[in-house]
Amino acid sequence: MKQLLTILTIFLFWSSSKAQDESIVQFSGVIYNVDSNLVVPYVSVTNVSDKNKVISANYQGYFSFVAHEGDTVVFSAIGYRREALVIPTNISDKRYTVIIKMKSDVINLPMVRVLPWASIDDFNKDFMSMKFADDDLEIAKKNVTRSSILAMAKTLPRDGTEMNNLNFQNNHIALTNKNMNQRGANALLNPFAWGALIQQIMQGDKSRNSDN
Repeated sequence: MKQLLTILTIFLFWSSSKAQDESIVQFSGVIYNVDSNLVVPYVSVTNVSDKNKVISANYQGYFSFVAHEGDTVVFSAIGYRREALVIPTNISDKRYTVIIKMKSDVINLPMVRVLPWASIDDFNKDFMSMKFADDDLEIAKKNVTRSSILAMAKTLPRDGTEMNNLNFQNNHIALTNKNMNQRGANALLNPFAWGALIQQIMQGDKSRNSDN
């Protein structure tokens, strides 16, 4: 009886091993980008049916490993959608070659705002010491102060009205000086006139002395 059970166990084990050997296939393929038809390198190929065994495609997107008929294989890569494939059964030559096309997966990340403060205390300190810009009314008040007007008067060019008034004033001064020169200089302010007067007085004294 024991010998019969032993023979039966060996037969079942041999049958199971033979069935597994018959279902083994060489699974190979190349992975492409469906949008650009360029190869996708270093894709992770996971055999879910064989204890999640993982291999990696090379830099040309090529992979090849031993699997079983009916195994489910998953292809995954960063920036691409996961793709799954089931190896068919009853493959005659025990070789199965495929072309896998993966689609890019666009992930919209939430907006991140980077602040220059390391903590809330630093923010509060900078906020309390912040100098606010002047509004329009304050700017207008500063522009009409005496110092601002004097500074602008030194740098701004004169307009037509100012130039007309300046020319009129210069012409008036020139005409006044011309009239004064025509009338003659004031004799009291002329040293030559004083010399002539003194000389006349001295000559008058001499003539009176001679008459006496």
